[in-house]
Formats: sequence, C-alpha cells, structure tokens
Amino acid sequence: MSPWTWTSPYARRQRLRLSGGHVVTAGVVISLVYLFYVFVVPQLLRFRFRTDLSSYDLGLYGFGPSKSYVSFDYESPVLEIAEFESGCDPRYTLIAPRGDSIAHPGPTILDAQGNLVWMKYNWGTTQDFKIQRYRGEDYLTYWEGGEIEGRGYGSWFMLDSSYTQRYVINPVGNYGGDLHEFTITTEGTALVSVYDPIPADLTSVGGPELGWIFDGVFQEIDIETGELLFEWRASKHYPINGTYENLGGRGRDRTSAFDFYHINSVAKNDEGNYIVSARHYHSVSCVDQNTGFVLWTLGGKMNDFVDNSDGEATNFAWQHDARWHNNNTLTLFNNAVHSGRDPESESRGLAIQLDIPERQAKLLAAYYHPQQMRSVSQGNVQVLDDAGRVLVGWGHSAAYSEFSANGQLLCNVHFGASAFFTFGRVVSYRAFKSDWVGYPQTPPDAEVDGDKVFVSWNGATEVTTWRLEVWDSDGLDEVAFGVIAQFEKTGFETEIEIPKDLGPLFRLAALDSMGNILGVTDLLQKDQGTGLESFLNVQNWMTRIALTTSVGGLLVGLYRCIGCGKLFKRARSRSSDYQLLAVNENDERPPV
Repeated sequence: MSPWTWTSPYARRQRLRLSGGHVVTAGVVISLVYLFYVFVVPQLLRFRFRTDLSSYDLGLYGFGPSKSYVSFDYESPVLEIAEFESGCDPRYTLIAPRGDSIAHPGPTILDAQGNLVWMKYNWGTTQDFKIQRYRGEDYLTYWEGGEIEGRGYGSWFMLDSSYTQRYVINPVGNYGGDLHEFTITTEGTALVSVYDPIPADLTSVGGPELGWIFDGVFQEIDIETGELLFEWRASKHYPINGTYENLGGRGRDRTSAFDFYHINSVAKNDEGNYIVSARHYHSVSCVDQNTGFVLWTLGGKMNDFVDNSDGEATNFAWQHDARWHNNNTLTLFNNAVHSGRDPESESRGLAIQLDIPERQAKLLAAYYHPQQMRSVSQGNVQVLDDAGRVLVGWGHSAAYSEFSANGQLLCNVHFGASAFFTFGRVVSYRAFKSDWVGYPQTPPDAEVDGDKVFVSWNGATEVTTWRLEVWDSDGLDEVAFGVIAQFEKTGFETEIEIPKDLGPLFRLAALDSMGNILGVTDLLQKDQGTGLESFLNVQNWMTRIALTTSVGGLLVGLYRCIGCGKLFKRARSRSSDYQLLAVNENDERPPV
C-alpha cells in the first residue's frame, strides 16, 4: 500500500475550480464595493434629507411637480406654499423654470396661490425673467439663447401687455448677449453683460504666458437706436491673480478661456455710477460713469471697506445680484458655496449699509432659508416695498422666500422637491414679484370633453367670469347668441358642466369684474358621440378588432416559441446522456 493517498484528477480539478471561483468572487465583491464608494456614495451625500420634509419635498410627486390642462398644451409648476405672520405678497411671481425635470421650460407668471397666469414655452434657455418699465409702459423682459458653462450667447426680449414682442436687444459688436444681466435704467437705456474671450498672460495664476481669459464686459445701450453709450472691461482694471477661481487646466485656447472675473450683475446707483458684481472675485465694485475707473470695491482681495460686523458685511463669496438702493444700502445674494465640494456654508440674502466717504460697511440683515440652503449658483434679492420686505430667489434651489426687513420669514415657496435641490433638476436663475396687467391678442382656449367644457386664456389677468352663450340664429347669415349662465373663473383653467338641454353650438365669453367682454372662444360643439353611440361607432369597432388581432397574434407567437424551446431542450438532453464507468484500484477500466 502506498504511503500517500491517491487523489483522482477529477477531484484535483474540482479544488482548483473552487479556489479560482473564490478569487473571482472576491474580485467581483471588491470591484462592486469600489464602484459603490466612488459613484454611489457621493450621490447619496448630495441628498438633503431632513426629518421635517413633506411628501412634496421628498419627491413623492416628482422632482418638479407639474400640472397639465385640457384646454392648454403645456404643463405648469405645482407649488408648495408655507405662510407665516403676514404671509405671501399678493402680487404675481415671475420665474423661468428649467432643468431635466421641467417638461416645458420658459418664462412663467404665477399668482399668489400658485395658479398659472401666463407661460411661454421656449426652445432656448430662458433666464432673468422680470417686469421692467420703459417709456411709461411695463414690459416682460427675459434673455433667451444657448448656455455653455455658466455663460450665455443669445438676445434679450421685451414683450408688451398683449405679449407681443416689441424689442430684441443685442450687444454692440461681434458678441453674443450674456444671460446674466439685462436692466433698463430710468434714462431708458439698457445695461447688458458680455463675455469676450481675449489673449492674456496667465503666469500669475500658474498658466501659460500666451493664454486666454473670458473678459467681463458690460455695455450701456440706447434701446431705440442700438447706439453704444458706454463699455467697460474688467481686464483693464483688475489683475487676473485677484480671482478666487482655480485655473484647472483652462486658458490654453480660446474655447477653454479662463473666467477669472465672472460678471453677473450690473446696476446704477443714484449718482449714475455703475454697481458691478463679480462672482469669481467675491466683490462688488463701483465704476465711474465717465472714466470707467473703479471708485471702490467691497469684498474680495481688493476690499476697500472696514467691516463693522465681524466680517459678515464683506466675507460674501460666489455672490449674485448686487443692487443699490437710495439709502446707501446694497443688497446681494451670497451663495457662499461654489460646488458641492466646498466646506459647509449656508447661502443667504444680505442687506449691507455702506458709508462711502469713510469706507465703512455694516450688515443690516441676513435672510436665511429654514432648510439651510446651499445654492451653488444663481439667486437674487428683491426689495418689495418701502418697509423693507424682501424676496429671495434661491437660484439653483427651486425655491423663493419672503422676509421682513429684519430677516423674519413670512412666506416660503418651493417649486421642486428640496431633498434633490443639489442635483439641479429644477432651477430658476432669479425670482421676482410684481404687478402686471395682460391682455392677450389670442382668443381664449376651450376644449369640450364629454359633458364638460374646459376653458382658459393664457395671460389674461383681468378675467373674473366665464359666460356660457348658445348659438341663437335661424341661419348662417346672422350671428346671435343667447346667454345661458355665468361661472366664476377658478384658477388658470375653469371646468364647466354643459347643460343637457343646451343647443349643439355654443361659446364662452370672458368677462372682467365690471361685466365687460374681454374676448370669446371659437365656436364650440357638444360631443355628439357619447355613451352607446360612441361604442357602436364603426371606427371604434375597427380599432378594437385590429387591437384584438394584434394581441392574439402576439400571444400565439409567444406560445409557439415556448413550445419550440421545450423541444430543443429535450433534444439536447438526449444527446448529452452518459453512463458512469467503475474504475478498479489500478485505475483500469473493466472490459465492456
């Protein structure tokens, strides 16, 4: 008997197979853990789950909840509104929602209850939607165009109260209009922002000597004539190494120019000088209206002011929307964060008191969101009245809030699920509130659906009542309508039940609060094919037969495929039959 135990080749192969399988399994597990850590964990950290989130904010109704209509083709945002103390300002809200969860992006007007008032579906990106006054008349203004890495190339549009496009503004020169700013001054001119790629020496920030920057440019333009009245360039007044933005391999060619300044708002103060916000400089500057020289700078590396609020008035970062007010007060939106990788910091609106001669700055109020918002881009602050009530638009976070002058929250509105704000699936560059009166030139829209009619009128702000009128003419030569009933307008779209004894032809008239007719729908007809008549309709029967035949054919085909598969499997099992053979101690097979 051999001192060692003989092992069959089959057993040795089995052990090798098992050990190799363990190695493969371990490799797969390690790979999955690595992928989970690298790709899944960072996404999970972006969620903003809190114990006080509503079902709306948890995304149970979608990332950007929306409402569809019967008489209107597009969807509008559904809001979640929370009111405190005096509640929300009753005026209209203007936003331009966009993002992966917005079906129909574009300029949108909502009332204080969240009902749609007017919207326009734009193919291009829409930004900075607001109401501005020009030559004694209110206009809807917005930018539309293409957006690349936070810069825009497009035009600014002005619509009158009938929603007719009256002006299209473009910058002077071979530039595309930037998305960040379009402000109409009291002199009837327009302030616009431009990004211009130019060669520059980038050695001071670790780049090439022959590099490229996006120069921050603003222009003042005469709206009627298009004449250039003033132009200013950041590169002529600020060094590139004053930026807080990392070069990150950019600046080697024109297409990847380094955005060292990032101009994002321009306004005028009461002396006519320009107030300019530079996101990547963490600063707000005052530019002389005649010479273009920088008179003073608040914040950033070139700050001129003593901060009397322990840094709270000058340590803002990545800010937007700096606006000057006549009492030497500056408001701005302090983003405080640039990306999700930034240290924990909270976005907020700021009101800052400036003593220009003494170069003193003091924080008057800070406006915080109750959910500790971190808006990595966009945002604005609007002063709503003389009492100091303000509206804060949270930009990259789909929300806007109203505060008292001392920072007390009065109204908080979301138009997207807050748990997913960091993903940017629903955003609006800015948010505004304003009065508006709209008289669209298009007729009201109406759609008959069974025994009901749905009616709406996109942009008509003065409609209070819908009047049902039936065709009351003996022939086609004369047009006469009889009044049947009146129905109060409810929200954007009003649902009206059609009386059973109503004639076949009717229309709806839009009335204002004084009973004046503002417009009428096209002639409508009651549904003639309802109930049993519709079921017996030949076309409906043909559709049902075609559908039944298609489904039946599909089921028969699947059944035959399954049957063929079973036969094939049975045939393979026969061909693979084998018989175990005994092996003696000398590894010899017995004779067959």
